[in-house]
Amino acid sequence: MITSLLVANRGEIACRVFRTCRALGIATVAVFSDADADALHVREADTAVRLPGSAPADTYLRADLVVAAALAAGADAVHPGYGFLSENAAFARAVTDAGLIWVGPSADAIEAMASKTRAKKLMAGAGVPLLAPVDPDAATAADLPLLLKAAAGGGGRGMRVVRELGDVEGEMRAAVAEARSAFGDGEVFAEPYVERGRHVEVQIMADAHGTVWPLGTRDCSLQRRHQKVIEEAPAPGLPDALRATLHEAAAAAARAVEYQGAGTVEFLVPESGDRAYFLEMNTRLQVEHPVTEAVFGLDLVALQLRVAEGEPLPPDGPPQPHGHAVEARLYAEDPAAGWAPQTGTLHRLDVPGATSGTGASHTGGGAAGTTVRLDTGYTGGDTIGIHYDPMLAKVIAHAPTRTEAVRTLAYALERARIHGPVTNRELLVRSLRHPDFTAARLDTGFYDRHLPALTAPAPDPLAALAAALADAATGPGVRTGGWRNVPSQPQTKTYRSEPDGEVYEIRYRLTRDGLRADGFPGVRLHAATPRRASLEADGVLRHFDVEVHGDRAHVGPHTLTRLPRFPDPAARTVPGSLLAPMPGTVVRVADGLAAGDTVTAGQPLIWLEAMKMEHRITAPASGTLTALHAAPGRQVEVGALLAVVQTAQPDTHPDTQSDPQPDTHSDTQEALES
Repeated sequence: MITSLLVANRGEIACRVFRTCRALGIATVAVFSDADADALHVREADTAVRLPGSAPADTYLRADLVVAAALAAGADAVHPGYGFLSENAAFARAVTDAGLIWVGPSADAIEAMASKTRAKKLMAGAGVPLLAPVDPDAATAADLPLLLKAAAGGGGRGMRVVRELGDVEGEMRAAVAEARSAFGDGEVFAEPYVERGRHVEVQIMADAHGTVWPLGTRDCSLQRRHQKVIEEAPAPGLPDALRATLHEAAAAAARAVEYQGAGTVEFLVPESGDRAYFLEMNTRLQVEHPVTEAVFGLDLVALQLRVAEGEPLPPDGPPQPHGHAVEARLYAEDPAAGWAPQTGTLHRLDVPGATSGTGASHTGGGAAGTTVRLDTGYTGGDTIGIHYDPMLAKVIAHAPTRTEAVRTLAYALERARIHGPVTNRELLVRSLRHPDFTAARLDTGFYDRHLPALTAPAPDPLAALAAALADAATGPGVRTGGWRNVPSQPQTKTYRSEPDGEVYEIRYRLTRDGLRADGFPGVRLHAATPRRASLEADGVLRHFDVEVHGDRAHVGPHTLTRLPRFPDPAARTVPGSLLAPMPGTVVRVADGLAAGDTVTAGQPLIWLEAMKMEHRITAPASGTLTALHAAPGRQVEVGALLAVVQTAQPDTHPDTQSDPQPDTHSDTQEALES
C-alpha cells in the first residue's frame, strides 16, 4: 500500500498528482530546484526536498538526487509525471532498486519503446501497421518527401523534412549531429513524410493481471513547432472500422511489452482517413490525459496508483464514454513572434467557472452538463522563469457534444483574466472558432496555413480609451457611477498594445456636455472607476474591466503598456544591433565568429536557450560584424546587446532576428508532448 508519494516533477503535473493523492489519503512529497523554491507544487506538498541548482540537468534530471530525496522524505513510491525522467528506464530501475514503488510501466517496457526504430520492429512483429522505412542512401525522387527523425528523444530535435533529393545527404548529416547533441544518440532513420496527416492516439490502461483497457481516441493534430496545442476526445470523424482497428492495435502494442499502467499509442492518419500507421508509444501519462478522464469519468492517476499497488483493474471494464472534451494549452509565448517564450510576473490567472478536478465524475459544472476544468502550476504573483517549459495551464471543457465543448472552451478562455507576460490566449480562442476546426477539418499543418490570420492584430481603440479614463478616475472630476459636472483640462495618454505594438495616443477632455475624445466621435461615457469604464459607441454600451500592474493596464483580454511622455534617450540602440528577444542563456556562437567578420543576411550567428527552446539569432542584413558580446554560457536579460552588424545602408533599423527551434518532447508526425 502506498502511504507517501514523491512526484519527480514540477508545476502543473505535480499539482495534478497531488490532488488525487489528497483524495486517496496519500501523503505528498515535492522536489524543487532553486528556481522553484516558491512554486505552487512546493506550497501544495506535505513535504518538499530541495534539489540544488536551477537548470534541469542539475535538478529534475538527476535521478540520483531524486531517489535520495524520496528516501530522505520517507516516501514509499515515486510518480514520474511527464517529461524529465518519466521515460527513463535507468531511473525506473533506480527507484525499484532502492526499494520504492515505481508508478509506471516496468523498466523493460520503457526500454523496449524508447527507440523509435526498435519499437517499430517490435510492433511489426505484433501486426501493428507501420509506414515503410526508407533507406536514405538509396532514396529516389519517388520516395520524396522524406522525414528524417532521431531514433531517440523528440521535440523536433534531429528531425528534418526533405523535399529535394540533392538535400538528403546534407540534411542527414545535420540531423545526426543534432540528435547526438540533444540525446547523446546519433541514430536517425527515414520514412515517408505524410502531408496533411492527423495525429490520433489511443489511451491505454493495463494491470499486472493481463487486463488492457483501450480508453478511446484523442486527436492532437493542432501543433506548433511539433508540439501539441489543442487536443480533444474522442477524435472526430473517424470511421467506426478505423476506430476499432486503432483500439486493437493499441492493445496489441501494450501486450507486446507486457505493459502496466497508463500509456499512449500514437498513430498517423493520412488525409484519406481510411488507415493509420504506428508512430510510437509514450510510456507515461500524457499532458492531454484530462480529455480522456472527462469523457470516461475516470481518474487516470488513481488508476495508475491502483495498478502500482498490484491491484487489478475493475473486472467489469471501463465506463462507457460520454460526450466530448477539448483541451487547450495556455503558454507564456508570443505566437506572432516565432512563438518566442515570455517571462515575468504572472499577476493573475483566473478562468471564471473553472474547477481543479481529477476527471473522476461526469457530473457538475455549467449548463446542460458542461464543465470547465483548470490544471495549472501557477497562481497570481508567481514568477515565470527561463528554465522550464512555458506552459502556464491547461483549460479543459467537457459537454454533451463537440460543438458545445468547443464553444464552452473558447468562451472560457475569452473571459479568462490572465495578467502578466504575453500568452497564446487569443490564438487559442481564434483557433477554436476557425471554420476548419469547428468543421473538424484537422491536420498537423493547421498552423502552417492559418497562423498569419490567427495572429493578425485586432485593434480595439476603445480599450485604450477605457484604460485612460479608468486611470483618470482616481483624480478629481470622477466618481463611481459617472463623471461630476466639472470641466477638465485636455489630457493626453499614450498606450502600446501588446504584443502587436499598435500605439494609441488618447486625447480627451471632460466638458459640461460630457466626454470629448479625439478620434472617438459620438462615444459617450456612462461611468468610470479605477477598475471599470463603461462606454457607449454607435448605440452599443460596452463595459471594460481594467486592472493595472505597474505600467501595464489589462483591459478585458487586451494588454496595454503606458508609454512615457518623453522617450528615454538611453533606450536607443545603434543601427544593426542584435538584441536578446528574451532572457536566456547563450549556448552557442557560430564557429569562428569574431568581430570584423563579414556576415550575410539571415546567417545564424548566436543561439539562445530559454524555456526548453533554442532560438537562433541571425544577421539582420549583410555587412560586417563590428561587435560581439555573446559568449557560450553567458546569461542575458531581454534586450541585452549581443552583437552589432554594420551594413552599407546608413538607415538600417535595429533589429533582432530570432528563429525559435524546439526542444520539447514531441514530434511532427508524432506530435509528442513536452
